[in-house]
Amino acid sequence: MTEYPKYSIVIPAYNERLRIIATLDSVVAVVRQKQWDAEVIVVNDGSTDETADLVRDFACQAPEVRLMENPSNRGKGFSVRNGLIHANGEIVMFTDADLSAPIDEAELLFAAIEQEGADIAIGSRWLETSRQTHRQPLYRQIFGRCFNALTRMIMRLPYADTQCGFKAFTREAAQTVFQLQTIERWGFDPEILFIARKRRYKVKEVPVSWAHDARSRISYLRDGLQMLKELAIVRWNALTGRYGKEITEVERADRMD
Repeated sequence: MTEYPKYSIVIPAYNERLRIIATLDSVVAVVRQKQWDAEVIVVNDGSTDETADLVRDFACQAPEVRLMENPSNRGKGFSVRNGLIHANGEIVMFTDADLSAPIDEAELLFAAIEQEGADIAIGSRWLETSRQTHRQPLYRQIFGRCFNALTRMIMRLPYADTQCGFKAFTREAAQTVFQLQTIERWGFDPEILFIARKRRYKVKEVPVSWAHDARSRISYLRDGLQMLKELAIVRWNALTGRYGKEITEVERADRMD
């Protein structure tokens, strides 16, 4: 009988050769220090640099780590879905490759699920702003807050922070929510939270420490406009019943092709 880990930590990665080794060093060190029964899955999103080779070499010395390859560059949302759906843990989570939220704070998300009965635990930068150790530039804070407010209004989401790349799920919740996900790039976070509420999962928002990484690739103008378009897609999906239907085995296979 195969023995599965308790936790799965998924890290989406695209052209991360400059920081992926430091990230994996930190994650594996915390996993071992805290004695988590965990696997670490790096999902390579069609990188054109040495990201995949670096992860393979690292995994030779760290059995906790394994590499998954997307068929091409599909986006962060696809990468997270690909990793979480194929993860083996009882509790599965994803974190950004820059570790803006320290990985040891994953235990706060795990506790919300294991001790407080949440199905989904989401990290929040805005519930306790004093926990931000390196804040974004003012213009990014303004754009971020405005987009979050607009998202909450359009999607009717009650969360202070929908975009933080630090979220955990029970295995059952992840399998349901991510099989219904349609947005493959930056705007996937509001969609999965919208689906979670529609499917009546208990979502717990958890304040976490967070430090802005100046190397962030997101463009609030270009990607912000795309995310607004994606919010409209989510509302249309809801109106047409896309999130209410059951997922068949055939559809599961088709979604990951």
